[in-house]
Amino acid sequence: MNTYAQEKVKPYGENGSKKAQVERMFNNIAHSYDRLNHTLSLGVDRLWRKNAIKHLKKCASPAPEQILDIATGTGDFALLAARLLQPKHIVGVDISEGMMAIGRQKIAAEGLSDTIELRKEDCSQMTFAADTFDAAISSFGLRNFANLDECLQEIRRVVRPEGHIVCIDLCTPTTFPMKQLFWLYKKLVMPVVGRFISHDDSAYTYLPSSMDAIPQGQDMVRIFEKAGWRQVTCKHLLFSMCTRYTAIK
Repeated sequence: MNTYAQEKVKPYGENGSKKAQVERMFNNIAHSYDRLNHTLSLGVDRLWRKNAIKHLKKCASPAPEQILDIATGTGDFALLAARLLQPKHIVGVDISEGMMAIGRQKIAAEGLSDTIELRKEDCSQMTFAADTFDAAISSFGLRNFANLDECLQEIRRVVRPEGHIVCIDLCTPTTFPMKQLFWLYKKLVMPVVGRFISHDDSAYTYLPSSMDAIPQGQDMVRIFEKAGWRQVTCKHLLFSMCTRYTAIK
């Protein structure tokens, strides 16, 4: 297994594993996570999620009935998938009980508790049988994986043959002028706003650091391929601030 730069980036410094620190961080900011996401992205995160689900709907035939949402957090992606795809069942997995507690409240409020189930699982070693799900989705989770190769292999294991995966994640623009503008935004705006809303000094300095460290574009495509996924593609969204990755088992 390779070691990627993102796996060394931790919210609270060197002591402790990345997994434990990421779990702690998301438990700490769960109360403010949705507000922060929408504020920092100016609401564009909703459009990115919708783009990904619509792409899955276009690619997957027949429509997936059993969906796995990796790093589900507060359940926004699972809720959107339920509305747009109307599957029989969605299982959202995460390591943060604090985030999922918020998600379960939102799911219940929309009357979707019979469709969406949230479970605490480590996506590098899940308890599901092989070939369980028709499709896997993930939004803004890849950069938080402590062992990227293992997670992508494990997700592939639980997806059925010919099943799809669609992931979106933040990335760093590389062309003028967005590269320069985004550098200012992530160095000045993100930490200040994140600290003010979440009251966690580390969480929103970790975010831009993890964005810089995560493999991007064709580098991530090769990592998907190494994990056994086929027909891997990447599509940059909104001046390359977000990337959509798709593949087939």
